[in-house]
Amino acid sequence: MAENNLTPKEQYIFTLRELYSKFGYIPYHMGKFEEYDLYSRNKDFLISDSVITFTDTNGKLMALKPDVTLSIIKNNRALSGRTEKLFYNENVYRVAKGTNTFKEIMQAGVECIGDIDSYSIGECLYLAAESLACYRPEELFVLNVSSLDILMSTVRKITEDRGIQNEIIRCVSEKNPHEILSICKENEIDPALSEPLMKLLSLYGKAQTVLPEIKKLCDSIGESQKAEELSRVISVFEGSGLYEHINIDFSVVSDHNYYNGIIFKGYVPNVPGAVLSGGQYDKLMLKMHRKSRAIGFAVYLDMFDYGEENRYDVDILLLYDESVKLSALREEMEKLSQDGKTVRALKRDDEKLRYRQLIKLDASGEKE
Repeated sequence: MAENNLTPKEQYIFTLRELYSKFGYIPYHMGKFEEYDLYSRNKDFLISDSVITFTDTNGKLMALKPDVTLSIIKNNRALSGRTEKLFYNENVYRVAKGTNTFKEIMQAGVECIGDIDSYSIGECLYLAAESLACYRPEELFVLNVSSLDILMSTVRKITEDRGIQNEIIRCVSEKNPHEILSICKENEIDPALSEPLMKLLSLYGKAQTVLPEIKKLCDSIGESQKAEELSRVISVFEGSGLYEHINIDFSVVSDHNYYNGIIFKGYVPNVPGAVLSGGQYDKLMLKMHRKSRAIGFAVYLDMFDYGEENRYDVDILLLYDESVKLSALREEMEKLSQDGKTVRALKRDDEKLRYRQLIKLDASGEKE
């Protein structure tokens, strides 16, 4: 199939596949169904806990898969010392953001499972940034990166109470430092204990500018190693044109019962929300009785604006006279479609058809 016959969305998907393959990631395919028990035991990990279920012929309760990562972990048998690098392009079934209805949502992404090191994490971040960059190369994008380990260290300095920690993390995600102070006051916690967290939340911006300040803060609270790990992972971007698009943002949070370490979200212009999300999920691996470490991300293809893909059904509408020779009509169709344009031949205009160009063919086979 000629590349210019592909829709912008299809072109983007093929670009992602080529990118991931180039870095040695292997395509992973799965069925549409999983046993519902897999999702019921990990509902907090899912974007939406609403799942479409049905009873199989053997009486088992099954589900249309709302998530890819859980299925990959369930079917992964990576041996100690090995690393599996996988990419996928799959449909998932869940309630779409901003709606109350189930949708079939196309999702692409990568998963790196096994003997994970700093380069594995950095490479995953790099592929996430490249995934955003190749959407529309001429447009700006941002990859916001955080360290859940550093964030949780500052939260634990305030309190060891899990319930209060969760409330504080919610405030962090909402960028609401005032409510954090209110929580401290309500629970009779010395507000001075929140100072490292408040400082951390103020450190937002380009990675090369913010990382030295994070190091100073982590040195002061005895967490130098965590700052060094963040800096080491981010260093994968040095010397690349992507470095300017990498921000440090500690308001990027994920459920700390499942995630740890580096987490991140990606944004593109004119889309009100993250189009990419990922991070390390060693805790989820342990919860599912796996000893391996893991990191991955998903690209939410349904959130992208593919522009003209939604504006036109065909490039050319060819209106023909009923008395025109069929061979002449066929020859004209071939000529117009030679350069990859899509052409539809009709006797009369269809008001519902969206087209870029209108061409008329008279009875003699001449264009008007």
